[in-house]
Amino acid sequence: MAKSDPFGFDLSVSSAKKKNPRGRRSISGAVETSQRVCDHDGCPEAGQYRAPKARDVTDEYFWFCKDHVREYNLKWNFFDGTTEAEMNAQLSRDKVWDRPTKPLLDPEARAWARLGIEDPHQVLGQNATRNPGRNAGSNNGRKLPPTERRAIEVLEVKDTATKAEVRAAYKALIKVLHPDMNGGDRSQEEQLQLVVWAWEQLKDSRSFK
Repeated sequence: MAKSDPFGFDLSVSSAKKKNPRGRRSISGAVETSQRVCDHDGCPEAGQYRAPKARDVTDEYFWFCKDHVREYNLKWNFFDGTTEAEMNAQLSRDKVWDRPTKPLLDPEARAWARLGIEDPHQVLGQNATRNPGRNAGSNNGRKLPPTERRAIEVLEVKDTATKAEVRAAYKALIKVLHPDMNGGDRSQEEQLQLVVWAWEQLKDSRSFK
């Protein structure tokens, strides 16, 4: 024996059907309880079959009898009035059920997103200010004595340079600074002496082979 609801609600299926204004639809799609008259001009038959009014108004319907809904459906063209580009765009959306794939976020971005933080410019990611560490001045972590580190700065070469690259940088600076090679200009003799000193530090160094 079914117990009565103390709150007075009737949750039975039969009650829901009684309250449903659309009525019951048969296998053919007809709404058998419809009281509408066919929307075709001059037709007195019952309008039991619905059809969308337009491509952009698919939630509003005409109601026809069986014969006239068939006639309407034969003339119906969803893409009527659309350009080829619009049609191709619609077909592309239909291939993914109108649910295009969203761009994937990298793991760090997903971690911030779980906290409710959006970081489109990666201020907290790759573009964040980071501690360069002890070996920031060296590309490969090569350890150099202070004098050799100063020497490569003078010659404007990296600590990853080969002996040939160091020699080439030295010769290029000599051509610019030496009075015998720059037209007798002696205004840069101090810089020239510094370049010569730097080469003396590096030419026999074990760090540059």
